[in-house]
Amino acid sequence: MSEVMVRSKFKLEEKLNEEISSFIHEAREPEVLYESPKKKVTYEDFLSDKMLIIRAIRMGIPYSLFNLIQDYTPFTENDWANILDISTKSLQRYKQAPKHYFRPLQSEKIIEMAEVTREGLDVFGDMDKFKLWLNTPNYALGNLLPIELLRDSYGKELVIGELTRINHGILV
Repeated sequence: MSEVMVRSKFKLEEKLNEEISSFIHEAREPEVLYESPKKKVTYEDFLSDKMLIIRAIRMGIPYSLFNLIQDYTPFTENDWANILDISTKSLQRYKQAPKHYFRPLQSEKIIEMAEVTREGLDVFGDMDKFKLWLNTPNYALGNLLPIELLRDSYGKELVIGELTRINHGILV
């Protein structure tokens, strides 16, 4: 990986950390689950804390956070439209209104794709290799493209399971 790409990735992770921490500490709905954490929350902390994830889903992911997650994942705008079950025009409209918050079901999908990306990068160590895997028919997944399975939670679980098996060297 070139030095420019490493710096760009680091800058994106820094922005993600800032946006997550700001979002989690924002109190749009005071009765949502539990109090905001006192410390700064990183992107990794967030994806590792199921209670924070539930809180974020119930609050709704703001477009500003989605935009950063979108940049961090291997998914195109068309992929995101399919995964979120909305049109690309809607995504473009949301981009024009950065104060937009996604509905809980869409917020859950956004977080699920962040989790899939984290697992994929853990397994492959490189976004390009992960993207190639997502877009290659997989025998263990019924010869489907893993990306095709990400539209619903059962498919996402199959993809995560396969990534976990690959990570542990269990190849079908």
